[in-house]
Amino acid sequence: MRIDFPMDRSNWKIRLANLHIKPIITLIILVLFTATLSPFPTWFQPKISTYKPSNSNKSIRKDKYLEIPQIIWGLNNQKIALARGLLTARFLNRTLLMPSLSASLFYKEVELLQPMPFEKIFNFEKFNSICDGFVRIGKYSELLNKSDPFELQKGSGRKWTKERDLDQLKSLKNDSKLHNLELIKIVGKNPFLWQDHWPVKDYARIFECLILIDEIERDVVKVISKIKEIGFNAQQNIARNSSNNYDYAPHVPYIAVHMRIEKDWMIHCKKWEQRSGMKQICSSKDQILDRLSHIMGLNNVNINKPIVIYLAIADSLLEDDSILNGWKPGLLPYEKKRLKVWEIYKKHPYLIQSAIDFEVCLRADVFFGNSFSTFSNLVVLSRTQKMLKLGFGNLCGVKGFEFRVSNYAYNILGGGNGAPKEWISDMNGVSLENLSYGSENISCDANKLNS
Repeated sequence: MRIDFPMDRSNWKIRLANLHIKPIITLIILVLFTATLSPFPTWFQPKISTYKPSNSNKSIRKDKYLEIPQIIWGLNNQKIALARGLLTARFLNRTLLMPSLSASLFYKEVELLQPMPFEKIFNFEKFNSICDGFVRIGKYSELLNKSDPFELQKGSGRKWTKERDLDQLKSLKNDSKLHNLELIKIVGKNPFLWQDHWPVKDYARIFECLILIDEIERDVVKVISKIKEIGFNAQQNIARNSSNNYDYAPHVPYIAVHMRIEKDWMIHCKKWEQRSGMKQICSSKDQILDRLSHIMGLNNVNINKPIVIYLAIADSLLEDDSILNGWKPGLLPYEKKRLKVWEIYKKHPYLIQSAIDFEVCLRADVFFGNSFSTFSNLVVLSRTQKMLKLGFGNLCGVKGFEFRVSNYAYNILGGGNGAPKEWISDMNGVSLENLSYGSENISCDANKLNS
């Protein structure tokens, strides 16, 4: 076979140049498309440790252990209980034996709880690496003597005050007879119900170390990528139908709304309002939509400037089509089923489903939640912690679509214009009480960030 090369040298050079340029152009387009649809907002840096032990000479003992009861209830109550156990172990200068979490959600039928090892949801090695020098989790295989623990009964009831609880821990810490015991086993109630002696910053530091295992992280990425794909396609459709040049956003943003409007929550929060005298715990769907539409930046959203709204809602609401109706033009609401990711969720037990939703909310450009929800509070705490670690000086008051990493409590009215209240966590809190049980006393006060 004879191959005829073109005799025109200039034509040959043009063709050769095109051969080199096309792959480069393709690569540039691919990079831009990947960046646009990245499952991480520009401010979010996953799996990077920013913690450095304050006293590297004092590390947690690796040969003395603390064991705690099985951790139960919802995902975020379990995370708080885990942190409380870890901070108790830190106080006693001991390693916490890998606790058992609960994959299912039962409040009364404790015997029906399905245990789940810590390492089935969180990366054990990464946890100890990121939290090195602050807290440590150990495995039962590390124990030398597995049959003779010292048992400590946690007190309970109204008479068991915070002061009595701390005195018990101090007595345990100072008892020289117990220093050399390999294992101390705390028995009694769920650690979430223990008295809280630890500052908010210590909890935030531990939550920063909770990295999902790779299998679950891949599912998180699939869900967020699907959200961003829908946002990108919406931009493309507008560009095709537009007579003017359409500017693609360099980053496809999305908003996450933790929408607590399911029937059992509304019954619970109405009773809560009656008992407490507070009037800003419950929010209806209409109120959430109205307050969201008054956010600076979002009030400029229209059919030509769309943005995807991910609705983190209870499974009981997935069959309610009305949840997707009534949104302002340009706000594109999607929940798991409409997003066509329900197959990803339903292969997992409750605990992991909740963990996926938590990460989707954590990585959103804007987050709307309820300040009386533990889930919402821990999302805002983790977002506040990440922004501080990345050097954000001003976490509030950013206007327009530069409002990335903003948080709002839709149940609290923020001002006279009908917008919800801006929200960051109080990093100076002496305990986690307000985040565990909720508060209407929230703000975006920069003083909350100071040491």
